[in-house]
Amino acid sequence: MPNSQQPRLGGHILVDQLVAHGVKHVFCVPGESYLAVLDGLHDANIDVTVCRQEGGAAIMADAHGKLTGAPGICMVTRGPGASNALAGVHIALQDSTPMILFVGQIERGMREREAFQEMDYRAVFGTQAKWVTEIDQVERIPELVSRAFHVATSGRPGPVVIALPEDMLVETATVPDAPHYEVVESAPTPAQLAELEILLASAESPIAILGGTRWDAKAVADFATFAERFQLPVAVSFRRQMLFPADHPCFAGDVGIGLNPALLKRVADADLVLLVGGRMSEMPSQSYTLFDIPVPKQKLVHVHPDSGELNRVYRANLAINTSPIAFARTLKDLKAPSRTPWAVDTESMHASYLKWSDPSAITTSGALQMGQVMQYLEEHLPGDAIMTNGAGNYATWLHRFHRFQQYGTQLAPTSGSMGYGLPGAVGAKRVYPSRTVVCFAGDGCFLMHGQEFATAVQYALPIIVLVIDNGMYGTIRMHQEKHYPGRISATELNNPDFAAYARAFGGHGERVETTEEFGPAFERAVASGRPAILHCLIDPEVISPATTLEKIRDAALQAKK
Repeated sequence: MPNSQQPRLGGHILVDQLVAHGVKHVFCVPGESYLAVLDGLHDANIDVTVCRQEGGAAIMADAHGKLTGAPGICMVTRGPGASNALAGVHIALQDSTPMILFVGQIERGMREREAFQEMDYRAVFGTQAKWVTEIDQVERIPELVSRAFHVATSGRPGPVVIALPEDMLVETATVPDAPHYEVVESAPTPAQLAELEILLASAESPIAILGGTRWDAKAVADFATFAERFQLPVAVSFRRQMLFPADHPCFAGDVGIGLNPALLKRVADADLVLLVGGRMSEMPSQSYTLFDIPVPKQKLVHVHPDSGELNRVYRANLAINTSPIAFARTLKDLKAPSRTPWAVDTESMHASYLKWSDPSAITTSGALQMGQVMQYLEEHLPGDAIMTNGAGNYATWLHRFHRFQQYGTQLAPTSGSMGYGLPGAVGAKRVYPSRTVVCFAGDGCFLMHGQEFATAVQYALPIIVLVIDNGMYGTIRMHQEKHYPGRISATELNNPDFAAYARAFGGHGERVETTEEFGPAFERAVASGRPAILHCLIDPEVISPATTLEKIRDAALQAKK
């Protein structure tokens, strides 16, 4: 740590704050507006990942925040750079991910003249971040950066945006560094735990649904132990499948898009729902139909780290303002009821989940069977493999058929943002270089941030990308066929050779057209030791594991008669 009693450049003071708060990684696209910060990073013990587009950099920072619980750090230049990063900020907001975005800014004396790339960051990011500020005085850098870390991590985590005027960064000041941030934590009261005991003891068909952030591996294990003691069925929210081990006898599946109908009925018929960490927003709530608003017919215990979220949409019978980590720590003290009439139901729900998630039972048209691809991956991937994806119908194969076993193995945007998978995989591999990282991407999804494959090559990050190619924006085409059958508009794609794309960057690339080709190709990708793309061509009719475009179109036409 430098001597804080000596004058330092503003850009160097800022980097020193990152070091003081334990930052090990920064994801950026460089810009002349924050050259003094880049100079400070030159001598800092921080790994800098130079990205190819600011949206990719912001997604990598989001992936870091998801995996570690510490704020992911992203740096971009002003104007267009900040605009490109906005998608990543929106992901972090909806996903409750701690992240800090530093944005270069024009000189202070040029404000309100529409100077080169000038933006009002408070106005632009004000609805998409927990806090937006601009540092006008070099002496206040330690104070405001410290506040950013606390805001990003406390309560419901989320993104913070800090604008850095270019001239402020080259001023000097003698100022002490702030101490390492501490996450603000609260705990359930004894009265709340006693009431929870009573509610569980009087229930006939309870279920727990886990979601949100501020979990860790121990909290996941603690909750699994609690569920086993209470023989309580446990589901996970949309794209939060790593919060409960899929092989646990209490696991009932995920409450997301296209969920198991048996699980949907079980939640709807429950007399008590223990919602821990999540918000039960549009996707898991099935467009806000699963629970009545504002008062659900099910008794609701809602555990959430942000008091502003409690009773915001759903009126809870018991609202507990605490994080999942703190809540799970107290569950060992709860006394299990003498009778658990739901135990048989818990067993049947787990059996239903195992059947629903069995890829061997799925057969579709086409030479490449995605069910068998998933079966191969289930048999060959290590338990700590990190799986990433963006948005699209292709992700159904991963979400339905991959059985997540450990915390920290899933990276997927609950906001449904396309293009997340590849930069998410790069960010994951930078944080955990020894772990297997597999990215699922549709053909449309991949090219949203396909240029970040160059970042993977530059830093020798051997991620494996499965590009599932059906020659269309499949999800939109599916909805077209439902609502405007046979009237295809703006959803067809003419794609490149993605295997050649990989090789052009210096990676490993192969084209996979049949089921038999997939396993050997995957093994060669792993053996190559390089970033790899497997270009997987599937029958365009296979729009999901459950149906085809033709069936959707025929049903829609029949309904119009």
